[in-house]
Amino acid sequence: MTRSLLPAAALLIAFAGASMAQDQNAAEKSPPGAPYVQVSDALPLPAFIPGLGTLFVDPAKLPAGPFLAYDHDGRLSATVYMVPLEDLQSGTAFNDLGLGSQTVTGVDIYYNAGHPGVEKPHAHVVLYHDPDAKARLAK
Repeated sequence: MTRSLLPAAALLIAFAGASMAQDQNAAEKSPPGAPYVQVSDALPLPAFIPGLGTLFVDPAKLPAGPFLAYDHDGRLSATVYMVPLEDLQSGTAFNDLGLGSQTVTGVDIYYNAGHPGVEKPHAHVVLYHDPDAKARLAK
């Protein structure tokens, strides 16, 4: 019986790996698809935010995200987390946050006083997915 389970397990692992790669590939170009929504369609924010790009988020993952950040050409450039400082100070942990891409070439962390969607003071944690991503999102 164990011998017959091995091929089935190998097939299951292969399909799971292909499915995960397909999910990641789906996020490479804008729009990423369900459950992500474009932030500017849900909140009074511009479609492209200089420094962050065009943002998409799964509403169930708010406030931290991940927010998927795309450049003007619709290329995934960064994954952004918006972590409320109050939550960190009270001991809240944000575990197992998703990634837009496994490739990370740089990280910025900075303070934000609040904005529509994440009104409380929070930290932006920005993971850039290629060496030119920050420049593409800047303008």
